[in-house]
Amino acid sequence: MSAIAKDGPALVPRPAGGITKSVRDSLVVAKRNLIRMTRIPEMVIFGLIQPIMFVVLFTYVFGGSISIGGSTDPQLYKEFLMAGIFAQTVTFATAGAGAGIADDMHKGLIDRFRSLPMARGAVLTGRTLADLVQTTLTLVVLAGVALIVGWRTHENLAKVICGFLLLLLLGYAFSWIGALIGLSVRTPEAATSGGLIWLFPLTFISNAFVPVTGMPTFLQHVAEWNPFSATVAGARELFGNTMPGVPKSVTGAWPMEHPILASVIWSVLIIVVFRTLAVRKYRSAAV
Repeated sequence: MSAIAKDGPALVPRPAGGITKSVRDSLVVAKRNLIRMTRIPEMVIFGLIQPIMFVVLFTYVFGGSISIGGSTDPQLYKEFLMAGIFAQTVTFATAGAGAGIADDMHKGLIDRFRSLPMARGAVLTGRTLADLVQTTLTLVVLAGVALIVGWRTHENLAKVICGFLLLLLLGYAFSWIGALIGLSVRTPEAATSGGLIWLFPLTFISNAFVPVTGMPTFLQHVAEWNPFSATVAGARELFGNTMPGVPKSVTGAWPMEHPILASVIWSVLIIVVFRTLAVRKYRSAAV
């Protein structure tokens, strides 16, 4: 007879709960995308060139010709402009997020992920987190360029950091719009085009580059209820870049009277709505 060894009860690890599993899987996917970015450095480099060009062109081409609070002082325009350039940079990353997801769909990588025992929303969450890291790097470099050309803040370091966090929250919210676009088109090229078409009017019909006082009345209302405008105004307030002679609001819009709170509300609302839509689209598009 063969002896049967009686061991103690086996220590089987408890399966991770839903939230824990989703967070873990999302971080794994985010790491995969970050490693991919390091292996294709031109993705980061080209992502830096455009915002730097905007800073230089707007500062030195338009700096002495646009009136801010009744003055055409280039230094005033630099301080007025930079929050808008920062916000434009974090939102334009939306096109890259959409193109990346469309590329994964086109290559069948999403189907491979679906065959793994991982949380359904982890693929998209991981992708958006990786894009957030890249956007943060771009914003740090851009802030350095802004300081070189003469931009200055006038608040303490804590408020300045909060200003950048406000911008990154908007960028993360918009990356979910990019994710939905990437899942809704057939090619990365279409995702890039679709991610930029709606961004141009959103960023230019705002308070980012010029005061809304010079716009037609109906555009003033659109600009002051624009989530982009709320974030720009909130960042200016936290940076200490509010301009004397430039009113908070022309139409009395609530978001312009409380831009920081309005920006947070807009960003959280966009994340909730578009994450839900993107995850639902992912489940059906990858079948």
